[in-house]
Amino acid sequence: MSRSTLRRLLVPFGVLVVVAVAASGCGGGGGGGGGPKIAFLLPENETPRYEAHDRPEFEENVERLCEDCEILYSNATEDASKQQSQAEAALTQGAEAMVLDPVDAKSAAAIVEKANAQNVPVLSYDRLIENAEVDYYVSFDNVEVGELQAETLAEKLKEDGSPSGPIVMVNGDPADSNAALFKEGAHNGLESAGVDIAKEYDTPEWSATNAQNEMQQAITALGKNGFEGVYGANDEMAAGSIAAMKSAGIDPEERPSTGQDATVAGVQRIIAGQQYMTVYKATDLQTKVAAEIAVALAEGKEFPQSKITEEVDNGKTKVPSVLLEPVAVTKGNVKDTVVKDEFITADELCTGAYAKACEELGIS
Repeated sequence: MSRSTLRRLLVPFGVLVVVAVAASGCGGGGGGGGGPKIAFLLPENETPRYEAHDRPEFEENVERLCEDCEILYSNATEDASKQQSQAEAALTQGAEAMVLDPVDAKSAAAIVEKANAQNVPVLSYDRLIENAEVDYYVSFDNVEVGELQAETLAEKLKEDGSPSGPIVMVNGDPADSNAALFKEGAHNGLESAGVDIAKEYDTPEWSATNAQNEMQQAITALGKNGFEGVYGANDEMAAGSIAAMKSAGIDPEERPSTGQDATVAGVQRIIAGQQYMTVYKATDLQTKVAAEIAVALAEGKEFPQSKITEEVDNGKTKVPSVLLEPVAVTKGNVKDTVVKDEFITADELCTGAYAKACEELGIS
């Protein structure tokens, strides 16, 4: 019996009656509303994927499974205190399940504690909440993301005749548990390939502006010829690093850089030759699984154990998890990955200055 099921069995009988009545309107019956409420709390909107993909895809997947379910949506805009208030508001509004992508993986434990006290199960989404009684975790294999970035960059450096680099490393927000996993995987991959790191930074708030400032510092310290490539933890880190290189008179096409999230801007830089790679994480798969778990939790049902890929230790408990596979994207496979899956449409990608590059790649 799962922890969430046990908690629900301990709920007072009167509350159980209310939950049962609410759940009865959910699913294919097409009732007149009043179905379970699911809180969906995202951490920020600096990274385009959250509003462009995660939110609409999660809402669509929940609607498909439970047309009467109500989603209580909030975005914390990178403010942990704001997310705490948003979570408390969702609990006050009667959320029966919470899907939480934490701004701060450590402080979010307090949110989980409050949810637990009200017998509301919590799904840790995308980022793992640390030291808390979380019911499920859905994400990508984030150590593998870092390894993919490092391995792809190392191959390019070798191809360019600079197998040992050195490189500048622009990591993500230290408050984000995923950033630590990307960093871990990247260090593993770079060390295995024998690539040296000349400068390394952790970037607050995943801000492209902060990344640009860090890269400017690196160029000042190392000189224009003091590095051969850039590890950027995501496409925003790549954007800031590339902007700094351009400002310093460095051609980014000659200094391969990595990214993540397959943003439209990131992939446009890739087809134009300015950014070497990104990591594609199929959010439609992630939101589909998250919706399946959230609806099951909100209805007081079990999520099939056969779909769990592993258990991940968050410092407090071993969390039943579904970890999905990331994909490395370079100019050579843009058409067969993000465009084929319609994660980015040709119309979005092939605008203005990028139309010719699309034509050369057979994207239309």
